[in-house]
Amino acid sequence: MKYNQLTSEEKRIIEDKGTEMPGSGEYDDFFESGIYTCRRCNAWLYRSADKFSAHCGWPSFDQEIAGAVIRQTDADGQRTEILCARCGGHLGHVFIGEKFTARDTRHCVNSLSLRFIPESELKEKIQTIVLGGGCFWCLEAYFSQVQGITLVISGYAGGDIENPTYEQVCSGKTGHAEVVKIEFDQTQIALEMILQIFFTLHDPTTRNRQGADVGSQYRSIILTKDDEQKDIVENFVSKLIESKLFFKPIVTEVKLLDKFYQAEDYHQEYFKNHPEAAYCQAVISPKLAKLRQHFSLLLKP
Repeated sequence: MKYNQLTSEEKRIIEDKGTEMPGSGEYDDFFESGIYTCRRCNAWLYRSADKFSAHCGWPSFDQEIAGAVIRQTDADGQRTEILCARCGGHLGHVFIGEKFTARDTRHCVNSLSLRFIPESELKEKIQTIVLGGGCFWCLEAYFSQVQGITLVISGYAGGDIENPTYEQVCSGKTGHAEVVKIEFDQTQIALEMILQIFFTLHDPTTRNRQGADVGSQYRSIILTKDDEQKDIVENFVSKLIESKLFFKPIVTEVKLLDKFYQAEDYHQEYFKNHPEAAYCQAVISPKLAKLRQHFSLLLKP
């Protein structure tokens, strides 16, 4: 990934895990409406609505944008460091149990790790990504339940045939995969979290297959809207490979989206409309149970 050029002091904070002097940061006593992003990679990290005054000398937030921040224990084992989930840049530390807010959490962040975008300058708040990982009924069913996801449409993409029908795609001869087009509010959920859900609820190591669904139309595929998003996805997959979470190689295809074709009306909201269908009970319901098990805090009320 391409990162923004940093000053020597910004590098000391973000790359060398330094700390700025208390009360010295531009966002310490700052409460305009907008979004705080990572100064190194521009990832959206915090909402102004989640910022509060802790009188500690550093910007404080009691919640991050879902999936935007990762936590890890400091080398001395005493504190919990917070880092940008996209680039790994150092943000600060998180503290629990101080009773500042109802969430009882304080992200203590260096101003030099952040860049603020005023509400009036926010552009492309709603983003899209196209994902395929088996039957689109499954993908649509569980992504529709996640907070921050505003729309999920079942369809076809990745092939060469224009306006394909379900029967044509099922033949495996169109090059298309069954996919869902996801619209999401990036002030509510990070792309990285959507990818985490995606890789948790399907098997990215089986080529042209998900369970009993076999064929190229069921392959694991991610289709991005532009090169910037493609870089983010490829970076996420690289980290996933490095983590050795999967025992077999990841075969997920990542490429730019050419065109998305919406599937027939009867495929939309299939699980919602046919919850008692045999496929829904045997395949989709267990995936929804897994979603609730791993991502319960991200689900819509």
